[in-house]
Amino acid sequence: MEAERIPEQGATPGTDQRLAMVEAQLVSYARDLRTIYQAERTRREQLERAYRATLAALSRALDMRDTETEEHSERVIRYTMAIAGELGMNEQEMEALQWGAMLHDVGKIGIPDAILRKPGPLSPDEWGIMRKHPTLGYTILHEVEFLQGALPIVLHHHEKWNGKGYPHGLSGPQIPLQARIFAVADAFDAITSWRPYKRPEPHQVALERIVQDSGSHFDPRVVEAFVNVYPEVTLAESRRKKASPASHSNLPSLPPDAPSGTET
Repeated sequence: MEAERIPEQGATPGTDQRLAMVEAQLVSYARDLRTIYQAERTRREQLERAYRATLAALSRALDMRDTETEEHSERVIRYTMAIAGELGMNEQEMEALQWGAMLHDVGKIGIPDAILRKPGPLSPDEWGIMRKHPTLGYTILHEVEFLQGALPIVLHHHEKWNGKGYPHGLSGPQIPLQARIFAVADAFDAITSWRPYKRPEPHQVALERIVQDSGSHFDPRVVEAFVNVYPEVTLAESRRKKASPASHSNLPSLPPDAPSGTET
């Protein structure tokens, strides 16, 4: 009887073929995963662009409803980003600041038109209602995951360094830095812009008021940063106005002694 032939040591018939099949299958899986990943990334990018466009449209609608000058949100975004850059904030922090600046007044959706569009000073009761808008804005946005970094501005942009702001009366470093930065940017725009109840002031006057309120209304470090970027900011704004002059023909006539201020 012929003895059974034993394969030489190390010889594995069919192993190379099986390994080749496994390798080909793994390559196919990798390609499929790559395709799925790319499709998902594209979908997420499209969704994010849609979110951004929707929120930008909401911001513009709020500007129009509040009867402030056009492009209010765009201006305060530019001022905020300039200050933040001077303070050395990173890219992620800057993006959150941009969203917060864009949506800072979203809570005014819940403020009645009779108050929001009133062409004159508000009564104490009306101010009580107006001052709810930061909390309303926070309520609207706090469940939106990618806007979490924007919430400190939405909720705290009316807090003051001396603790006399709202809604929580925070003071000093208790106030998130994002909100402290935005407060200076927003005040500069409020002083230099048309409102239904006041005339705009020159940029230099606005700068002097902000410096005067350093340590009371505003964080001194943020004010210092704003002073540093002020020449660049005002030069850029002057160029924009020359390129596209704003029209205030739809605003009511104001008396010569019409006030100016920063409260919004």
